[in-house]
Amino acid sequence: MTPNSRSAPPPEGGATRDHLAIPHEVAAGIRVLLVDDERTLRESCASVLRGDGYQVMLASRGEEALDLVRRRPFDLILVDLFMSQVSGLQILAAALEAHPETLVVVMTGNPSVGSSIEALRAGAWDYLPKPFSATHLQVLVGRASHAVLKGREAAELRQQVQRQAAEDGHALIGISAGFRRAVDLARKVAATDASVFISGESGTGKEVIAQFIHQHSRRAKRALVPINCAALPEPLLESEMFGHRKGAFTGADRDKPGLLETADGSTLFLDEVTEMSLPLQAKLLRVVQDGVIRRVGAETSGDPVDVRFISATNRDPQDAVARGILRGDLYYRLRVVPIVLPPLRERLDDIALLANHFMGIFWGRHRRMPDRQPRLTEEGIAFLRSRPWPGNVRELQNVIEHVAVLAEPDAAIGPAEIPIYEEAEATAPVRTSGVAYDGQFHETKELVIAEFESEYLARLIARASGNMSKAARQAGIDRTTLYRLMEKHGLQRDQTADA
Repeated sequence: MTPNSRSAPPPEGGATRDHLAIPHEVAAGIRVLLVDDERTLRESCASVLRGDGYQVMLASRGEEALDLVRRRPFDLILVDLFMSQVSGLQILAAALEAHPETLVVVMTGNPSVGSSIEALRAGAWDYLPKPFSATHLQVLVGRASHAVLKGREAAELRQQVQRQAAEDGHALIGISAGFRRAVDLARKVAATDASVFISGESGTGKEVIAQFIHQHSRRAKRALVPINCAALPEPLLESEMFGHRKGAFTGADRDKPGLLETADGSTLFLDEVTEMSLPLQAKLLRVVQDGVIRRVGAETSGDPVDVRFISATNRDPQDAVARGILRGDLYYRLRVVPIVLPPLRERLDDIALLANHFMGIFWGRHRRMPDRQPRLTEEGIAFLRSRPWPGNVRELQNVIEHVAVLAEPDAAIGPAEIPIYEEAEATAPVRTSGVAYDGQFHETKELVIAEFESEYLARLIARASGNMSKAARQAGIDRTTLYRLMEKHGLQRDQTADA
């Protein structure tokens, strides 16, 4: 940058002043180190960047810069490529070794294709040839600042996900042999891109294992993309997974990317994959095989996607294949590494660990008195170990939250303080009709049928825990008919879950 290059700045609001999208108060939180042995350029650049609000430190010698980057983190480093004694590439390597998230821009008055490629291969974020204008510097630093802010948001999101996972009990707690085998297998496969198929009863922690695998994979910088294949009717599930083109169906007023595209470079978690229809399974198989998707309504296939698949089901997958519910070719593509999670009734040694873990979480969340947390007595633990736990870890978690909400500080929790949820409550017989039998025959018949349908549907969905495919199979009807009947009676799954 020449000394007088700031004398004629471009007009405010021009297309080249995108760096102004960074407010001064935000720029003040971005730490910049400028390393150059040319005093005039160094001070001119500092003046420009400080005027835009950035925190700027200067180094005139390579040794000084090395000391700085090893002692403190910088968001952005601008370094001259060719300096005496210590080169810009040495400073680049030291900066990235100390703080891998730092963005480094190399500057040089002797630009060449070879030197730029060398710098970029070494990890430089960008390359700035000299001489450059104040505007060029501002725009480049503005772009880098946006990248820094996005990186911070991604890091905060990962931390938030991890905190939420811990708060929700999504910790891989357990010492039982079957559970440790599953965790060890998940740890081994995490570093690869192999497809994983997780099976286990509802509430055993299939999504927890999926999150664990993703967070320990090379794809962890991007969020896991989950989709519940049982929660959506087939047309909506297809649109959600594959996306659609504008005009593909009524209401498709714009192009919409699907979750497969969203998961490009990340992991797609297919929860309850056996509930997906066979035609949709065939379409998914093509993506698994070829890595190319076709949106609903598109005439040609789109760009390739790089997606890792983790699938889960609460069924026996081999039985699902044998019954024709799950395509065998898709299953064996998705089941490169199978992981089976044992039910809680087979993890008796883990119940005390899990219960105490949940007690700490929920006491802290609801009561905020860490030094007066209730404790489970030996009798209370023995009672928990004696329960069948049809809802597995999720049910135990809910029971302990109930205890934490109602317990007194420092209380000793025994069997009397632990709620019992009998499975029979969810399968109680339909009550006798409350319709008065004193009207005309046909009108009274319609009222009785309507009451029966409403009551039957509510208890059907409750028994199936909101799983619409499971409910339809239990009732011996298809999902379309089930949705039509629910709409007729104004029922929603969240209303029937507690029926």
